[in-house]
Amino acid sequence: MTNIYINGLSGKMGSSICDIAANDETISIVNDIKDADVVIDFSRPESSLEVLNKCVNYKKPLLIGTTGFNENQIKTIIKTSKEIPILLSFNMSKGIFILKKSIKDFLSLNELSLECVIEEVHHKNKADSPSGTAIELQRLIKENNVSNNVTSINIKSKRTLDVFGIHKVVFFNNSENIEFKHEALSRKVFATGAVNIAKLILKNEPKLYTTEDFFNAK
Repeated sequence: MTNIYINGLSGKMGSSICDIAANDETISIVNDIKDADVVIDFSRPESSLEVLNKCVNYKKPLLIGTTGFNENQIKTIIKTSKEIPILLSFNMSKGIFILKKSIKDFLSLNELSLECVIEEVHHKNKADSPSGTAIELQRLIKENNVSNNVTSINIKSKRTLDVFGIHKVVFFNNSENIEFKHEALSRKVFATGAVNIAKLILKNEPKLYTTEDFFNAK
């Protein structure tokens, strides 16, 4: 049995994780960090840092899916990862992991001169724009653009009704378009990824982890 404490339990992602736990006999949702094996955080930056301190005090692994951190808050999370295992990811969907891997494979083979646009669409109540996932995709492209064949990378954001998350990456020139796309049809994809990683991070040493550390291991 894996005991999980959810910071942000009353939120939409917290509710999605509870729905998964209700149908998984290996998971129990607890009401106190002291009773938890692992903590999952989908809240706001200020609340995330509060629970981060509690996780250090009780030596609990922490998964952070919250977005909108500033540079100093990110530095605090990185520093704390020397004391407890921390996963920091703005999208815990395995589909996004596959999308990233496909883009990396493409960039390793690409010899074309291309521009790039990252288009992301989310529900109107999402606080941050562009999304954390779009920023991660931009960073991934920059890091893997070793031949400098991608001449520009721009992000376009849109907020609308009843969208769980669409990310489209388009590479283009005057001759062709090459597109990579992931669309989440429910929050379940993010919640499932978080729960699966929560079960795995228990075995890990203090460090700052990414989803690649866990999805690549399967």
